[in-house]
Amino acid sequence: MTGDTRQSWIRTVARGARYAIAAVFVTGIRRRNPGAVVNAAVSYLATFLPSLVGRYYGVEFRPWQRAYLNTGLLAHAVGMLGPYDDVWWWDHVTHVYSATLLGGLIHLSARHRNRDPTPRVLAGVLGAGALWELVEYAIHGASRRVGLEPLLVSYGRTDTLLDLLFDLVGALLVLAVGDRLVPASRRDGDQGSEDAG
Repeated sequence: MTGDTRQSWIRTVARGARYAIAAVFVTGIRRRNPGAVVNAAVSYLATFLPSLVGRYYGVEFRPWQRAYLNTGLLAHAVGMLGPYDDVWWWDHVTHVYSATLLGGLIHLSARHRNRDPTPRVLAGVLGAGALWELVEYAIHGASRRVGLEPLLVSYGRTDTLLDLLFDLVGALLVLAVGDRLVPASRRDGDQGSEDAG
């Protein structure tokens, strides 16, 4: 497979993941599943983040980075249709995905400001993970009190600790490989306009 063919295939994966998120949105509406609808809508909008972040930092995300983002968002959206409840490892994978995405953004920001990314990535990912768990718990509890289906589900203390553990795994992965995987500077000539991913 040539480099151009591989890049084209990766762009197709990124686009396909975006379309699949839209399909999750439609499926959520048909199943009257507000959690799937809201999560798919947010995930779909988030697929456009590389363009916004790239403009702000003056970098161009590589096709594989866009595909990684989109497939992570797809995994989260699909999870709301049942895998979070039915597949024991699904939540762990999506927490690693989310942690690497957030950690990667924090890493990029720290490098852009010539600062050490290590404490920022760890604090940012674990802080955001803890805040997410609190929000999840609050939304779940409030929804049950008023008799609505929750947009987010809390599965108890053990699940919360596992979520934070997998958030830490994601943060450590970013710190292990982050400098080798940062997006290319626009000055480096890798400027393909890619809203595809």
